[in-house]
Amino acid sequence: MAKIPREVIDEVRNSVDIGDVIGRYVQLHQAGKNLTGLCPFHEERTPSFSVNEEKQFFYCFGCGRGGNVFQFLMELKHIDFVEAVKEIADDSNISLPEQYINTQPKQPVNNENRQLFDLHDKAAKLYHHILMNTPAGEPALRYLKKRGMSEELINQFGLGYAPAQRILKPYMEKQKTDYQLMRKSGLFSEDQEGQLRDRFVDRVIYPIKNGQGQVIAFSGRLLDTTQTDLPKYLNSPETPIFNKRRTLFNYDVARKAARKDGKLYLFEGFMDVISAFGAGVTNGIASMGTSFTEEQVTIIGRTTNQLDICYDGDEPGQNAIDRAISLVNDHRPGQLQVRVVQLPAGVDPDEYVQQNGAEKFREYLANQEESTVDFYLRFFKNGKNLANQNELISYLDQALKVIARVTSPLEVDMYLQKLATEYQLDKQTLRNQLGQLKQQLGIRPRQSAPVAPPTVDYQNIATVAAQQTTQRLNRTELAEQILLRYMLYDREVWMHVTADDEFHFAHEKYQTLYLLAASYFTEHSDYSAADFLDYLTDDRLRGTLGQIEQLNIAAEADMQVVDDCINLITQQTPLSEKIADTRAQLKEANSLNNTELATQLTIELVKLLKQQQQLKTEETN
Repeated sequence: MAKIPREVIDEVRNSVDIGDVIGRYVQLHQAGKNLTGLCPFHEERTPSFSVNEEKQFFYCFGCGRGGNVFQFLMELKHIDFVEAVKEIADDSNISLPEQYINTQPKQPVNNENRQLFDLHDKAAKLYHHILMNTPAGEPALRYLKKRGMSEELINQFGLGYAPAQRILKPYMEKQKTDYQLMRKSGLFSEDQEGQLRDRFVDRVIYPIKNGQGQVIAFSGRLLDTTQTDLPKYLNSPETPIFNKRRTLFNYDVARKAARKDGKLYLFEGFMDVISAFGAGVTNGIASMGTSFTEEQVTIIGRTTNQLDICYDGDEPGQNAIDRAISLVNDHRPGQLQVRVVQLPAGVDPDEYVQQNGAEKFREYLANQEESTVDFYLRFFKNGKNLANQNELISYLDQALKVIARVTSPLEVDMYLQKLATEYQLDKQTLRNQLGQLKQQLGIRPRQSAPVAPPTVDYQNIATVAAQQTTQRLNRTELAEQILLRYMLYDREVWMHVTADDEFHFAHEKYQTLYLLAASYFTEHSDYSAADFLDYLTDDRLRGTLGQIEQLNIAAEADMQVVDDCINLITQQTPLSEKIADTRAQLKEANSLNNTELATQLTIELVKLLKQQQQLKTEETN
């Protein structure tokens, strides 16, 4: 296996955002310029894991692990460097020449999947071009604009149009696309004679993307709805790259927005997501026209702690909310908090935005958010005549079963008071009934409130952790870290320090980083932490570089500070060398029985050791 060229490694690493990759495994929150979360490499309750997207670098203040996207995958999945490069290359649809990968990899390269990604990308671009630039696409473009879609939104989501002329097959044949690949793509239907025909005809096209932003499928909305014999919406069938149970519309964009907003909005349809996006709500997702799935719940749970369900206000919409809540409670109990935003009956998010505007829509989402208990207290009334005593008792039984699972005594009291007031009942009677239901359901009362996890100020954690890290260093090490930081980022500082051929760092790890950086700069004109990490094979050095990168110091170098660092480092180095030299001379004098010289050297050694001890005392104070 040949060594992967540096330029290929750089291309693969720069093709992804480290925050997106790590965000698949770690729930990240925006914290100033960085992303922060719980470290996946050690147990912790307070987040100490930091991701810097600008530098494409991660570092944990707790366990000291740090690195770029390759090192993250290597640590997490226990794979080697080449496997990590290959995994990122596959995600980014970058082909690695065979000589750079193992002839017997653990998981063979799936060239067919890569070809399917490419096929869908070409189809998406063709459909978008037809919509935006041809007479055939004008009716579809008018339809979308009538629905409130701006050209900016159309371009953002890559919307397109598949004309009645069935142009995709001849276009792919002109590209000399393999017949079997076209069969597997889901873009064509096949008759009994094996002839392929365009699957999407006279339909507005919505590209479906995976979490990495690659087009993997399409959904087509019939433009001429008078054709009642055809389905209004037609989705791609499942293929090697598309599994509808594991796919969420707009997830590639929404998960990034969720880091800042702390939640995802689950809408019913693609147009709801797009309209919400146009109104400034960019963290909206939708399932694939099928029921919400367990796999989708798992994906959402890895991304955020809160899901707001925002379905239509009609009866089917309310029933869908009930199913979604039940699914989350079954598969992510206590891990994913669910809230409901109930729109007015008969109005979906797309229509609300068109009727009331973007600002009113955002206000509605913020002000109408309710708990699942509030939703069920209203939902259980549907279809019941509450003036009838039996139906009222049935309703109260359903309501109390939901309240029974609420853990906060204050919330329980609030809901019981609400029921007692609304139906003129005795609250204590309701409380007694609630106690009996808890026994029947096997719900034990909480003996005491659990200790709440420490409140975390995500905005300040990186700064605080950096300050805590530097406090554990003595003055010399801190000087070495500051000097290296400025040397790496400022070419003038680098030249200033390296002009002295005699200079070297007092501690071995900083001297090693310095020498590796010198090698790095022979191939790179500018410094990148993510690039430099590929030169480091020692975990200890990666951790040290992580500390250096997280230093809370001024961005621009002050040459006086630089010189102070140099002086402190060089003062320490000759002293250590002088002590070692004096000890060697003393040993030689003793071996020659030269008592006069031995006495003189002993006095000198004591002075040097006292000087060294004094410096250490100053450094620790």
